[in-house]
Amino acid sequence: MTDSNSLPARLEVIVSDFEVCEGREKLEMLLDYARNFPAFPTHLQRPDEMEEVPECMTPVQMAAEVKNGGLYYYFVVPEESPTVRGYAALMMEGLNGSAPEQVLAIPADFYLRMGLQHVLTAQRLNGMAAILAHVKRRAAAELK
Repeated sequence: MTDSNSLPARLEVIVSDFEVCEGREKLEMLLDYARNFPAFPTHLQRPDEMEEVPECMTPVQMAAEVKNGGLYYYFVVPEESPTVRGYAALMMEGLNGSAPEQVLAIPADFYLRMGLQHVLTAQRLNGMAAILAHVKRRAAAELK
């Protein structure tokens, strides 16, 4: 299981919030993130700045930029996919401003602490793993 020391502080708070929720509350919390999904910055809305996440069944696009030494991630996820949209929103909230090393240290199974495997299908969980893999790939590229 995930070591809490390996999560950026804001992501740790989000994970802890999910831990105290039960059953359907977890799904509702994820849907709250989807409803509050931030707008994609216009300065990054160029095809050369967007990265597809093809492993995800939902069409997901991602862009990232570095500001003041921290990575900031941005996603485009259709409103018709609220669970994936919610996951992308919580990743933005939990990771934005983190150093690349912090992002790379996030365990691939960190969502198990959140209990999402009890409310989402394996297909959705695979999509979430794919999003995290792309986020980490972008962090690794910053260290080169």
